[in-house]
Amino acid sequence: EVQLMESGGGSAQAGRSLRLRCDFSGLHYSAYCMGWFRQAPQKEREGVATIDRGGATTYTSSVEGRFTITLDGVRNALYLQMNNLEPEDTGKYYCAAEYRIPTCRGLSDTDFTYWGRGTQVTVSS
Repeated sequence: EVQLMESGGGSAQAGRSLRLRCDFSGLHYSAYCMGWFRQAPQKEREGVATIDRGGATTYTSSVEGRFTITLDGVRNALYLQMNNLEPEDTGKYYCAAEYRIPTCRGLSDTDFTYWGRGTQVTVSS
């Protein structure tokens, strides 16, 4: 069974940085896709970034150049380094995983079966 658990959320002022971590287990496959998604109050969940086991990444345009997604297959951890935070980055951030596709296909949450419970990020101006 695939399990995901996020940590590292919190509050930060605009311009500062936060690093999210997702510890995972059960992904004993040669290929899989993982991603970070977020949901702001009264908004739909949106894809932030994805990475496959080969290291190929995709970012939504609003975080390009500010956020970096990385995958540590040895420690079974997924990270999201968030720099130069903006108030619009506020939301609950979720880690997601899927092993039924060999590579990530985009930022659609419908591609992912396994989800963590989320961690809150709040950015003040």
